[in-house]
Amino acid sequence: MRITLLVVGKTDSRPVADLTAVYIQRLKHYIPFDMQIIPDVKKSARMDEQTQKRSEGQEILKALTPSDTVILLDENGKQYSSMEYASLLQKYMLSGIKRLVFIVGGPYGFSDEVYKRANGKISLSKMTFSHQMIRPFITEQIYRAYTILNNEPYHHA
Repeated sequence: MRITLLVVGKTDSRPVADLTAVYIQRLKHYIPFDMQIIPDVKKSARMDEQTQKRSEGQEILKALTPSDTVILLDENGKQYSSMEYASLLQKYMLSGIKRLVFIVGGPYGFSDEVYKRANGKISLSKMTFSHQMIRPFITEQIYRAYTILNNEPYHHA
């Protein structure tokens, strides 16, 4: 299985990008992992939130293949403990899927078309985080899950 983190827009914060890169590098020890960045939609004065979500959604859908298992990082998604999340990733690994794609949307969330394509939604917290801050959080949690699955001391239950 390969894991892809699909994100909308580059981060403008060097520390956020650096921390995300640390966990991406650590993850490569366990599983093929990559992060794909969809360029920001150029917003004009006439573009409302719905139009921006639709434009971003079209680009997200272009980056997916029919066989991908797609999980949206969404405030209305299911919340997991780190142990539960590790079990979820193990279930996906054992199911034989080729690519698991986690998607971080833009600042206004996802279009209806992206929601229809998704196989599931997870939430990292009841709190709201910027779409940029989610990147190091999700990569760290994926890394943590693999250390749990490998009985390594990174996670202290």
